[in-house]
Amino acid sequence: MSRKLKKSYRFALKSSLFITISSSILVSLLLSLTGGVFDWWVILGYAIAIFLLSFFFLQYRVEKFIYKRVKRIYDDVSLLESTSFNEQPITTDMSTLTKEIEKFAKDKKLQIETLKVREEYRKEFMGNVSHELKTPLFTIQGYLLTLLDGAMDDKNIRKKYLQRAAKGVDRLIYIVKDLDMISKLEVGNLILEQEAFDIVELIQSVFELFEMKANKKNIVLTFDIPYEPIYVYADKERIQQCVANLVVNSIKYGKMDGTTEISIENLIKNKIIIRVTDNGEGIEQSNIRRLFERFYRVDKSGNRKEGGSGLGLSIVKHIIEAHKEKIYVESVFGVGSEFSFTLEKAAEDQILEAEEMYDDEI
Repeated sequence: MSRKLKKSYRFALKSSLFITISSSILVSLLLSLTGGVFDWWVILGYAIAIFLLSFFFLQYRVEKFIYKRVKRIYDDVSLLESTSFNEQPITTDMSTLTKEIEKFAKDKKLQIETLKVREEYRKEFMGNVSHELKTPLFTIQGYLLTLLDGAMDDKNIRKKYLQRAAKGVDRLIYIVKDLDMISKLEVGNLILEQEAFDIVELIQSVFELFEMKANKKNIVLTFDIPYEPIYVYADKERIQQCVANLVVNSIKYGKMDGTTEISIENLIKNKIIIRVTDNGEGIEQSNIRRLFERFYRVDKSGNRKEGGSGLGLSIVKHIIEAHKEKIYVESVFGVGSEFSFTLEKAAEDQILEAEEMYDDEI
């Protein structure tokens, strides 16, 4: 500590010493030349007084000088927030000051790099949105222009083209709805309506909903074992959307005559984990880290025949995280994939309330 203090006040100490010595010599010469009384005790007292006064005045003025100059530089270039530069004495130790400025520079460099990454992400996102919207818009435009150019007179062509244009409109609406939802999820504006419900029943309803879609590829939708009712506490509609997105993905990328299997396991305390496993084409490790990004597609061909907005997995991730839960993915390319997420089990009073509401509805 003493070493640090000595180093901090080195400038003021040296300057005060020079002033004291030079002024003491000058006073001694003047006394000798003028024939005054030369008293060593007077000279010593004078030297001590000059040294102390010089030290305190120099230290105070240098601190003020450095503070004003440095703060003015920071203010001029707008590099420092007003809350991070307090009205307090600043050390005259340039080594300490340099370290603080270097730390500040590193922090700002990190912020700039983060902004650059965000800017790249924004550009990529805007490009993806443009691409996703452009395809159905041009499709709709093509059909409508063809009809206006004379194809409207043929009833069969008119009906077929209007139906295809309507499908394009449906796809646009689907993308816009997903974009609206993911925007709400990201800014935290989506309010979750949590309730107790049977997750087994919900998964079975999702199976029934996509049974025909799975039958086209002869994919079996099943549980790993028969389950009794398992109640969870979450937003039923949003969790159904998550399960639906994961099941649709497993069908979309699944193999002919494949299987999509869902299992439910108890975790520690009041948690369960739901696993959606398929034996489809799997995902390469290089793609897994970006799997939940908006519009990111593993299929680089850009094939849109399977439909979808490219936002499904991103929405699933945001919904699960909005519930303060975790989502995981494991995959072996050529073998299959497993998506899993945790949920909170419902308490007994929540289950009783849910059962009473169900009885009232019946």
